[in-house]
Amino acid sequence: MADLMKWFDTRRSPVEMIERLFEGDTVASGIRVEESVEGNTLVVRAELPGIDPDKDVSVTIVDGALEIKAERREKSEQKDKNSYRSEFRYGSFVRRLALPDGVQQEDITASYKDGVLEVRTPVPTAAQQPPARKIEITRG
Repeated sequence: MADLMKWFDTRRSPVEMIERLFEGDTVASGIRVEESVEGNTLVVRAELPGIDPDKDVSVTIVDGALEIKAERREKSEQKDKNSYRSEFRYGSFVRRLALPDGVQQEDITASYKDGVLEVRTPVPTAAQQPPARKIEITRG
């Protein structure tokens, strides 16, 4: 009963309780990302623990956005002399992030290590805009 009360702690908002029900203790309901710029490189890191990047992850560019798709398939079985327990966890996740204008698809690289997908792309330098100039209005 005490474990059940932890889930329905009155200090949690209703939204937090619903999120916990859908997330479970270890599975996130979406792909959590971290975006940063290192020098002139945009770096996106996505948490994808327990995923096989060769089979379960797709990184594409769609309409000027970086799209990360992942599918989680996890099965655990416990067999004892008088009992059997099996749990399945699965789901598909998609995260889209806008890319800066001018990013070239062929310059984007992706790597996976220790449960983190890292996507890197050079950030194009913005073309110099001419200074503002006042346009004279003539009467005619």
